[in-house]
Amino acid sequence: MTSKNSSLLLVIMLATLFLCCRIAVAQDTFSIVAIDSLTGEIGSAGASCVSSSSSYPHGAQILSDVIPGIGAIHTQAAWDPANQSNAHDWMMMGLPPQQIIDSLVAHDAGGNPTTRQYGIVDYNGGHPRSAAYTGMNCSNYKNDTANLNYSIQGNILMGQQILDSMQTRFLNTTGTLADRLMAALQGAKVIGADTRCAVHGTSSESSFLRVAKITDPADSLYLDLWMAYPAGTTGIFPKDPIDSLQILYNLWKASTLVREMERIPAYPIRAFTDASGMCIFDFTLCKNWSSLSLKVIDIYGRCIKSAKVTSRIMKVNPGNTRSREILLYNVTDRDQHVVEKGKLIR
Repeated sequence: MTSKNSSLLLVIMLATLFLCCRIAVAQDTFSIVAIDSLTGEIGSAGASCVSSSSSYPHGAQILSDVIPGIGAIHTQAAWDPANQSNAHDWMMMGLPPQQIIDSLVAHDAGGNPTTRQYGIVDYNGGHPRSAAYTGMNCSNYKNDTANLNYSIQGNILMGQQILDSMQTRFLNTTGTLADRLMAALQGAKVIGADTRCAVHGTSSESSFLRVAKITDPADSLYLDLWMAYPAGTTGIFPKDPIDSLQILYNLWKASTLVREMERIPAYPIRAFTDASGMCIFDFTLCKNWSSLSLKVIDIYGRCIKSAKVTSRIMKVNPGNTRSREILLYNVTDRDQHVVEKGKLIR
């Protein structure tokens, strides 16, 4: 082999090693995914000692996948885009969180699931489910906790107190789902929460907060905020990224006049699926329910039910075809104005 060829081979080997290492060290550190089963909102928040770069343009936000009306997935610790893509596809197929995690472990894109960490929740027609996984070879300190409508996970942490504080803040804060997620992040705002960031005098280098309403388009979430210091920033940071995110969130609330917990809808309609897959529409709290009409369609636009509302509780049997695992519905008044619309996951 010539010297020129040897040099070229060395360059290729080093480049390959560099790319592999980039994936292996992408340790996105502490995060939470959660569901509000009353509003159907799905949320995702987290922070990490990962900066903004060409590989991670929004810093830690790269780990977040929020699917409106369906669920949220966090793939972190040795982040691999193939694993994240697979998890997304399996959730769209209707797999529950634990089965998605089992599949991720069994079919890890890099052949080593022990370095990964996952947190997953799904809406499940108003009956949320969650699951978490922490590989034994994730960097210490690492752990997770999941309970019905939320999952909290972290690695390279100062200790268990970071996760405990996030959980306490999330469970004991009143307000919207976004308020509670922001409070959970504030619970982790400790210098060196991600131990790599102690040198900067902060908890992290980047943070994010995302919330989807049930009818949001996948590429346009109701709330989507992030903050990240650029790659190469050194020394003591002027402000913790979680505090910077809090400022952005406060401005977002003020500018959009969001008061979801205080607003009483004119037509408070509850829609969900029961254990048999039947679609249930509850109009009990609607004063003028008898003036309404209901329409239910599948994801291909085929009408399943179109009828006047004739009772306070209406049941719709969508059948058993796969195209009816996700259903859309709208409710109109006597003037054919849409007063409520939403999505059901069977």
